[in-house]
Amino acid sequence: MARVNPAQFIQQVRAETAKVVWPTRKETGLTTIMVFIMAALAAVFFFLVDQLIALGIDQILRLGG
Repeated sequence: MARVNPAQFIQQVRAETAKVVWPTRKETGLTTIMVFIMAALAAVFFFLVDQLIALGIDQILRLGG
């Protein structure tokens, strides 16, 4: 990898940063809400699966005892 001096590095960083398309405040808010919704749905799903597995294990253990 070629070495560059700090001034060139900063110039390259600024050039790359200028290419970035930053999200708007509305897009950021909408994305944040969607993340919370998906996290809540995943939590409910895994809670239900956990309860179902626990019920199954309980039934299996009752057969043996």
